Amino acid sequence: MNVKGIIFNTGKSTSIKVFGQGPWDAFMTKLVAKDKFFGNVIMSVTPIPLDKFIFFLDELVKEFFNNDMMQYVTFGKVAAQFALSPDGLYKSYLLTKDTKQFVESVMPKFWSTYFDEGTVTTKYENNITHLKITGLNFRHNYFEYLIMGFFQKSLKMFGKKNVPKRIRSRASGDDDVYFQFELKDS
Repeated sequence: MNVKGIIFNTGKSTSIKVFGQGPWDAFMTKLVAKDKFFGNVIMSVTPIPLDKFIFFLDELVKEFFNNDMMQYVTFGKVAAQFALSPDGLYKSYLLTKDTKQFVESVMPKFWSTYFDEGTVTTKYENNITHLKITGLNFRHNYFEYLIMGFFQKSLKMFGKKNVPKRIRSRASGDDDVYFQFELKDS
C-alpha cells in the first residue's frame, strides 16, 4: 500500500509552521540518516510505501510530541483541515449540503484520494455515520487513529459535530476497520 505524498507535505508544512524551519531540518537530517528514502524530493503525488510513511510519523511523534502516539488523531485532524480548508486542494468536497450524500458519496473519495489500497464504504442512518475499511493487508493501531481523526474533522468541517467510536480494528485482529460517528448539530 502506498500513501500519496500530499500527506507527508501536510506534516512538513504544519511542523514548520508550529516548530520552525530549523527544528524541521534537524529532524529531516536524522530521518534521512535512518532511511535514505526521505532524502528524495517528495511531491504531492509521490507514492510513499506505507511502512515508510508510518516510520516517518513514528519518528515525528518521538521528535516533537514526546512519543505520545495519540497524536495520530491530531495528525488526521490536521490533514483534514489542510485539505478541506477554503485554500485546500479538496475544498470542493464540502460543496454538497446533504448529509447523506456527503457521507455516502464524498467520504469514500477521501480514502482513494490518499491511499492506493483498501476500500471505504459508508452509510448514514439514524444520525450515525458508519465507516468500514476493507482490503487492508497491514495492522497498525495508531494509523487507525489517524484515519479516525481525519474523518472526525471532515464531518465537523461539513458542519456536524460528532463522537467517534472504533467498533472493529485490524490492529486488534479483526478483518476490517469499522468506525461509527454519532452526528450532532454544530
